Amino acid sequence: MAVPVFSPPSAFTVYVFVVLGLILSQAVFCNGGLTSNFVRKVENSVDMPLESDVFSLPPGRNAPQQVHITQGDHEGRAVIVSWVTMEDPGSNEVIYWKDKSEDKKSAQGSVSKYKYHDYTSGFIHHCTIKSLEHDTKYYYQVGIGQNPRTFWFMTPPKVGPDVPYTFGVIGDLGQTYDSNTTLTHYERNPVKGQAVLFVGDLSYADNYPNHDNTRWDSWARFVERSTAYQPWIWTTGNHEIDFAPEIGETHPFKPFKHRYQTPYKASNSTEPFWYSIKRGPAYIIVLSSYSAYGKYTPQHQWLEEELPKVNRSETPWLIVLVHSPWYNSYNYHYMEGETMRVMFEPWLVQHKVDIVFSGHVHAYERSKRVSNIGYNIINGKCNPVEDKSAPIYITIGDGGNIEGLATNMTEPQPDYSAFREASFGHAILDIKNRTHAFYSWHRNQDGYAVTADSVWVCNRFWHPVVESTGGRA
Repeated sequence: MAVPVFSPPSAFTVYVFVVLGLILSQAVFCNGGLTSNFVRKVENSVDMPLESDVFSLPPGRNAPQQVHITQGDHEGRAVIVSWVTMEDPGSNEVIYWKDKSEDKKSAQGSVSKYKYHDYTSGFIHHCTIKSLEHDTKYYYQVGIGQNPRTFWFMTPPKVGPDVPYTFGVIGDLGQTYDSNTTLTHYERNPVKGQAVLFVGDLSYADNYPNHDNTRWDSWARFVERSTAYQPWIWTTGNHEIDFAPEIGETHPFKPFKHRYQTPYKASNSTEPFWYSIKRGPAYIIVLSSYSAYGKYTPQHQWLEEELPKVNRSETPWLIVLVHSPWYNSYNYHYMEGETMRVMFEPWLVQHKVDIVFSGHVHAYERSKRVSNIGYNIINGKCNPVEDKSAPIYITIGDGGNIEGLATNMTEPQPDYSAFREASFGHAILDIKNRTHAFYSWHRNQDGYAVTADSVWVCNRFWHPVVESTGGRA
């Protein structure tokens, strides 16, 4: 009988096992999905000094500063231009023109001021430019007659099912060194976002004594390098509430309402905190975690009427923005979004929402497609179950703010959680057509082209198949 002869493994076999070992060593597999084993050095986030270049004032007396734009109507043919002048009101006019055109037009805006405790704002300007052409580069100028400044933006393509469009996704930014890294990382990502879905918590001014509103000014100067050139779609977070009766401020959202306009009236909303827009192939619904949403409230009534209006043949991608996450496996803000989830989750499943983006928890997490709509107080079925009609829930409150990272996770990892990591970063949602979009999350520590988590997202209406779990350590 022949004796088996041991053959050493081939170089290729050794290579395969080494690679597999390296991959497995980078991750911890739990009940749910993947908890990244990447460990960011845990240290306090530190505010950039106010004399930093990112906060610098533009040259010239009364030069416009804090310039930012957002969508100004429902269809994407209008832009709201906002800026601040400090010494005097100056001009409310915006001059704008198409690229390579000598035909300049103008629009008139409005100006206002507000007081908050011992702070008085500069002169805050808002001007809506209307009847723009789709998919066109426009230049615009503010500060007419004194020290004008010129910027540009691209309008979105005409609303339609198969026009590609790329969104950046950022939340809980603040104005620290980490915040600057996040914004730089987003700007230098080789996949260029055309608009930012911002899921709340802008300046963190309320973290300073007496809600120091000069921090609203410095934050707006910091982000101007992006917000002046592409629209940021605003969601309000808890740090926008600014309710401070101890210093005599009892009007919630006061600084935000004065500084950041939204096109809420175009979608028949009664408040600027919940609204909708169409942008290319996407229908974006913005909700407010910190406004009343119970039955018979204006927000509840609005969403109930809004969801049936979405035409998935026109805008196949249905995306919801909210600040407080509905599914969260970190021991921070745990269950804070639960009552809103109970109220609205059945509607989102019924209408086959593709993705829900949230912030609030200062870390990253992506869920599987799950729902918890089967529970009632009698049957006791209170665990989320896989549901191909449900959204993917993504928490991206990892912009880099002064409060630092959320590092304490619940264990074991829940079944619904596909990937989670306590790092700062941003995301890209690259919509290809009506059936597929490529979603990627980018941690700040990596090279600009590196994806730390990614998944091909399949549209719930046109291609409702279950995605692979994705995720990289």
